[in-house]
Amino acid sequence: MAKGYVIYNPLAGNGKAKEDSQLLQIVLDEQLEYYDMTRITNYAAFISGMEKEDYLVIVGGDGTLNRFVNDTNGVEITQEIVYYPTGTGNDFARDMGMGENPRPITKYLKNLPTVEINGKHYRFINGVGFGIDGYCCRVGDELRKIPGKKVNYTGIAIKGLLFHFAPRNAAVTVDGAEYAYKKVWIAPTMHGRYYGGGMIPTPQQDRAAGKLSVMLFHGAGRIRTLCVFPSIFKGEHVKHTNMVAVHTGHEITVEFDRPTPLQIDGETILGVTKYTARSAASSMNNPKENALC
Repeated sequence: MAKGYVIYNPLAGNGKAKEDSQLLQIVLDEQLEYYDMTRITNYAAFISGMEKEDYLVIVGGDGTLNRFVNDTNGVEITQEIVYYPTGTGNDFARDMGMGENPRPITKYLKNLPTVEINGKHYRFINGVGFGIDGYCCRVGDELRKIPGKKVNYTGIAIKGLLFHFAPRNAAVTVDGAEYAYKKVWIAPTMHGRYYGGGMIPTPQQDRAAGKLSVMLFHGAGRIRTLCVFPSIFKGEHVKHTNMVAVHTGHEITVEFDRPTPLQIDGETILGVTKYTARSAASSMNNPKENALC
């Protein structure tokens, strides 16, 4: 009889992932075993303890998926992988039209794009954010350290646009073509359409197409940017072609003129000046990508 191995992130969903994972017993009505993913130190050994007919269930949000695909890099997994979205953003689930029910996602975790930052390589599910989105993640991480403090990313973004975040100048290279932008507020490279809890920076991006898209929100002052920025939640910001540029390709490099927080599927990296994102096809031609850090 098949057994489900439930892997949950205790930090996901405002700390409710463990509680939410218990609901799977009702939904799946099968034999389940529960594991805290922060305590799994060797996925090869963990997977070797499973039978071929068993399956994995990942419980959490986009950050949980990001951690799983990077921690299991190089580990052969032949079992079915099911995802139960219980995070705060759930942008992957939104992009796939999953709703709140568990669904198999095995094929979507293969041939993922990678991003190189300070000599280290990471796989990503949705996108890499550079600019005020990274700033928001950094502030959110700090607020979560305060007991009982709720994190409102929309409020953080508005205050950042009005007062705290200063735009950068950016040099962008897409498959060898070079571009320069001034006063860049945000410069994400996307594999899917959604990130940041429902933002749609690149509404035409298709994760099955084999390419990545970078969006530059640039050139305007604080008030004008704040007026247009909310339209990113409907993907309508791209109509403002004097403020928004989108480029698509296999290898995308973005370099800012000052260190800036960056986020990968919601996971923050501080003090970054440059990143290079590569599609799966491009990554396979780069031997360094086979040994992610």
